[in-house]
Amino acid sequence: MRGNIQDTAQVRAPRLRQVLLVVLAVLALQLGSLISPAYACGCGAMVLDRQSHMSVDRETSVVGWDGRTEQILMRFTVDGDAPKAAWIMPVPNRATVELGDNALFDELETVIAPEHRTRHYFWPRGDDWPFSSDSRDSAGAQAPGKGAPEVGVVGRERLGDFDVARLTATDPGALRGWLEQNGFELPDGLTAELKPYVAQKWEYVAVRLAPEAEGSVLRGTLDPLRLRFASDRLIYPMRLSRLARTPQSLGLFVLAPHRMEPRSPIGGDAPEVTYAGKVRPSGVIDSFTGGSGGETFLTALDQEFPEPRRIDGDHELRAAAKDTPFRRVVYDDELLTAGGFPVWLLTVGGGLAVPAAVALLGLRARRRRPVVPPPAIHVPPPIA
Repeated sequence: MRGNIQDTAQVRAPRLRQVLLVVLAVLALQLGSLISPAYACGCGAMVLDRQSHMSVDRETSVVGWDGRTEQILMRFTVDGDAPKAAWIMPVPNRATVELGDNALFDELETVIAPEHRTRHYFWPRGDDWPFSSDSRDSAGAQAPGKGAPEVGVVGRERLGDFDVARLTATDPGALRGWLEQNGFELPDGLTAELKPYVAQKWEYVAVRLAPEAEGSVLRGTLDPLRLRFASDRLIYPMRLSRLARTPQSLGLFVLAPHRMEPRSPIGGDAPEVTYAGKVRPSGVIDSFTGGSGGETFLTALDQEFPEPRRIDGDHELRAAAKDTPFRRVVYDDELLTAGGFPVWLLTVGGGLAVPAAVALLGLRARRRRPVVPPPAIHVPPPIA
């Protein structure tokens, strides 16, 4: 008996050490994420101070392009304890920045909502009688010239919770000074990822996120920002998402003259079209597209990036071969009924009722058949 107890203790000791190692590893990962100075999101990079943490739970963007001008409306939903953050986005030309309208997202979601169709089935399923006794429903910019300063502030304004600075930069390391002046530190990884944009003489939109209310933190859905810049190609900057440490998800509403598609998956899963079709802009959609009132084509795209480090460039979207419309269809399955009764019950019940009725009618016929009396027996008279 004692030997069995010792053997059990020897088995438990290594298991206990393994459990402790796993717990310590998880804690180390969590602590590492809390002090991480940068968080890559869909089309830019978040930079925090080392005492704060913030996660971008969701990023939704609307992209409009008419062949000459591109605009991007983006909205962040964030969580954490950061009282301030910096967001940096590269743009190919000089950009203007203003607050956007939240109503645009709601209107576009309504447009792309799937079509619901009813699909009937014959035989009862698990939630239908007689399998279930519960009858309740179970559904429940311009390039800087030679000799220009490494960083030039070409515009600065206060927009709600945002302190927006539009910058030019000839050296990605030159952004470090602006960030340090605003209490941030430029991560080395971000410096390296900005080099391709500097080589192409892109500019940057640098936004300081700081709530107007003293003592507040950045949390919840922030006001959307609207960027507009000249571009003869529809480009959605994604390269900085290589810095993300967790899988990334991209959702785009694209308003353009034709159905649009990415030239390549740029290191992610194949993009999925969730809606494609012509729309006649009205209200906020018309305002976003320039107020012409003419038809435009809306393409909604979803894409997953399981391994962000594989992202090898920016999304460039081009016109698809055809403006083929597409809309998702959701089927609502319902039991086939007639007059409130399940058809299967009427059919099966009727099938059983036919032979029963035949037998019953036969029985009744037999009962109603007249009884023929037996022939009379002739008795001869007695002989006298």
